[in-house]
Amino acid sequence: MRKSLLSVCVAAVLAPMALSMGIAHGAEADSLASAMTDGKASINLNLRYESVEQDNALKDADALTLRTRLNYTTAEFNGFSSVVEFEDSRVVAGMDNYNDGLGYQAGYSVIADPETTELDHGYVQYKNQGFTAKAGRQALMFDGQRFVGDVGWRQDRQTFDGVMLAYQFTEAFKLDYMYVSQRNRIFAEDRDLDAKDHLINASLKTDLGLLSAYSYLLEVDDNTTNGLDTYGVRFDGAKQLQEAKLLYALEYATQDADSASSSYSANYYSLEVGAAFSGITTKLGYEVLGSDDGLYGFATPLATLHKFNGWADQFLTTPKEGLVDMYALVSVPVGGGSFTLMYHKFETDEANATVDDLGSEIDLVYTMPVAKNYTLGVKYAAYSAGDAAAGKVDTDKVWLWGSAAF
Repeated sequence: MRKSLLSVCVAAVLAPMALSMGIAHGAEADSLASAMTDGKASINLNLRYESVEQDNALKDADALTLRTRLNYTTAEFNGFSSVVEFEDSRVVAGMDNYNDGLGYQAGYSVIADPETTELDHGYVQYKNQGFTAKAGRQALMFDGQRFVGDVGWRQDRQTFDGVMLAYQFTEAFKLDYMYVSQRNRIFAEDRDLDAKDHLINASLKTDLGLLSAYSYLLEVDDNTTNGLDTYGVRFDGAKQLQEAKLLYALEYATQDADSASSSYSANYYSLEVGAAFSGITTKLGYEVLGSDDGLYGFATPLATLHKFNGWADQFLTTPKEGLVDMYALVSVPVGGGSFTLMYHKFETDEANATVDDLGSEIDLVYTMPVAKNYTLGVKYAAYSAGDAAAGKVDTDKVWLWGSAAF
């Protein structure tokens, strides 16, 4: 079924074009040929070294992997276009001393970059004035990716199979809806999940920033009761104040989680303020993934989780006691690139007799563009564990990478 997805997409793009034009076969073939041949091909390469050291019985891990994406986007024809993209991730030079998250070399720490070759994008798109529809496999990102994202940091990014509908009512107001039938996660095809998800996001541009309201109604399609419904609102903006720019973001969400044996609810809060001046950006943030009486932690299973709560990835799953993340960031231009330093202090939302302090983390990253098509980067994360009962250990991670796009 997966192998036939490309042929389905190609057939799907040809059929509606022909129906919409209603023209003779010969002329139709010429127009379709132009739409297919006048498209754009692109390639994206990412070569990355990653190492992980943890204060436990697992062996230190290191991996050198190359991710390749080949993309072809057709020209638009009567409002229709299509995209096909293949993604491949390979170990380079035999450097594969790591647990890929699928059980391979389980004695090592995890580096979640399994070897894989798969269809990354394969969809048909239709546009007409303010209306856009996409059917097929596609990436999706809403509101900074805190709840829905593509996990683009990993070599095998997250995509979704389904139908996406969007309407731009005015220049300021937009409504997006997607029905997801399958979540294509970052662990090749082995951990993909059948789903019955409804994702709704409405956004309004104002003079002070972007106001968003959303409903993410998630359900894994496995014949069990497992609903996860999240409703929220976010405001994100900036205001110029003479030589500096004031930055601010505020968000609140509430969540209900249901299974055959239990039902939980939890809240989410986020407040971030900062300033940008002379190329320097500073931010202070306070984020709470709440708990339901220490029994359930607020969950964001479709998020780009690596982007939040520390790059050491110690909180990809929210502890049942919840998570409070107090953080500070400073980003400065250095040598033609950008250097960023972050500090996180983690606590529980619902402390108990054994778990309160969830540790701290220091994150560093430097990226530098080279010419037009290349980027170099180095990144470091150092997590220091808190209470032993929290189940976390000291963790150090290092990344070195180079990427190219043509």
